[in-house]
Amino acid sequence: MQVEIDILENEILENYPNVLDILLRDHTTQKNIFWCTNNYQKLGTSYCFNKEILPELITSDNGNIIMPRVKKDKVLQQSRVRDMAEVFTPSWICNAQNNLIDNAWFGKENVFNTELINADGTKYWETNNEKIIFPEGKTWKHYIKDTRLEVSCGEAPYLASRYDTTTGEFIPIENRIGLLDRKLRVINENVDSTGEWLEAAQTAYKNIYAFEWQGDSLLLAREALLITFIENYTAKFGKEPLLKSIQYIAYIISWNVWQMDGLKGVIPDSCNATIKINENLFGEIESKTYFCEGCLNNDINKHSGIKCLVKDWSNKDPKTGKKGRIYFFIDLLKK
Repeated sequence: MQVEIDILENEILENYPNVLDILLRDHTTQKNIFWCTNNYQKLGTSYCFNKEILPELITSDNGNIIMPRVKKDKVLQQSRVRDMAEVFTPSWICNAQNNLIDNAWFGKENVFNTELINADGTKYWETNNEKIIFPEGKTWKHYIKDTRLEVSCGEAPYLASRYDTTTGEFIPIENRIGLLDRKLRVINENVDSTGEWLEAAQTAYKNIYAFEWQGDSLLLAREALLITFIENYTAKFGKEPLLKSIQYIAYIISWNVWQMDGLKGVIPDSCNATIKINENLFGEIESKTYFCEGCLNNDINKHSGIKCLVKDWSNKDPKTGKKGRIYFFIDLLKK
């Protein structure tokens, strides 16, 4: 895989069989994620808002249709800001906010890096190259199991910082600042066998979550997380992981990074009015329209749309006894 910020679907299709199909899967609808944007409709009816993103629509001659925001033309960027409030965050801000999480978890500052300011006022960070030391009562295994969620994730820069989403600058593995990047760093520092590394990495991936409305950004986020796995394994062991390991990480990602309207907890645009037709005592046909109660009252618990599913990999399913219990996302908000 080339060292580029733009992950090409053609390369995934060619190098990693079945992986693109896995990355496009939506486990709530048992279909593919859908476009959920009108930005591509000029390409044909298959690219309209409510159509599934199929592999053939984004590969072969269509292999450059989906690209990171920084590579989209300025007019399209502006329209997405206007229509969907799509504003991407510079890496230094992602780093500063992620540092706040780790400051609280470790009980001290500057664990992974130190935030600095250039003479011109721009900000950056200096990586701490020493092995991460964990506080009393906590280990690196506790850290990778600690659950993190990025809301309205876009291309998921808070989880995986392969590049700065505002400038397009590629970030080397050792200087990355995402929440997943940090989990992988401590795994790299504490594990030397491939088997243990893969098991730990799977645990790390099972404990990061994100959701996004727009299908193209969601796919980019999923791809970034997958390539982050491949890059870290390759840097650690000098070779790529086996295909079955890549496919399993892709499967975890397809569950943990999902398509959702974050204000409603349902598949985007799935709340619909229903019409009930009845015949009255005089034989007359009457119809009545019932609108989504959640939309009318801004109540996340009463939307009529398709409620999104998420998987808790650590809890057992009460029916099967196997780990990987499935919940409605909105039900988790009540816990």
